[in-house]
Amino acid sequence: MPLGIITAIAACPAIIGTTEAVRQGQKQNAKEKHRGLKSNLFVSCRVNSKQGKMIDGAQVVLCQDKLWLALPTVGDPLPPSESEDHPFAGYFLPFPDQPWGRAGEGLVSTISNSPPLLNWIYVDRQTHEVKYGLRGVADPHVVGPWDCTKVEKRLTLEGWEGFVAVRYAPGEWALYFDRDDDGLGGILEPKVKRLEVELVRREMRTPRVEREDVMADGTEEKQG
Repeated sequence: MPLGIITAIAACPAIIGTTEAVRQGQKQNAKEKHRGLKSNLFVSCRVNSKQGKMIDGAQVVLCQDKLWLALPTVGDPLPPSESEDHPFAGYFLPFPDQPWGRAGEGLVSTISNSPPLLNWIYVDRQTHEVKYGLRGVADPHVVGPWDCTKVEKRLTLEGWEGFVAVRYAPGEWALYFDRDDDGLGGILEPKVKRLEVELVRREMRTPRVEREDVMADGTEEKQG
């Protein structure tokens, strides 16, 4: 048998293995592409009660350093230019000096539209409130790893879904993370209303021009 044919036969397994590895890598990249796309957040509440139905489908917004649920308002809502609430519009981003690997990444959101400044999303270690802020503010707290479920792309933190909506006043609900998995019993008074929720990511429409988001501390983050 000619030497060239023998060499080709011997090389076939390596060629096939390399091709398969490239193919799997391409599939993985396609699956993970969504992580860098801007998404809004919406609450899904499966509690069959009046308040559960009230908050189900509410959009998550940022205001005064915390994440809230935007519920339907009575009467005419304020125009965006006059409202302090900013809809969550964020994506996954590696948090500096955090070796989480495949466990997840950090999470950022714009805090304004013009300019499109970014802040990190984190959970306060003492109060368990879900908040946002600059790296120096977020770093001492729980900054990740954030990830999402494989099928429905619901948000997770530290590997599970422990999000809770807490009622402050009629129509006013804040977002918490039940890190100790005790129903926030060690954080809130028993009389404070709380409901387990899921956070659903909904991809925003892709703009035609390149987006240049800027961290509020001046660091640029470009997403194509």
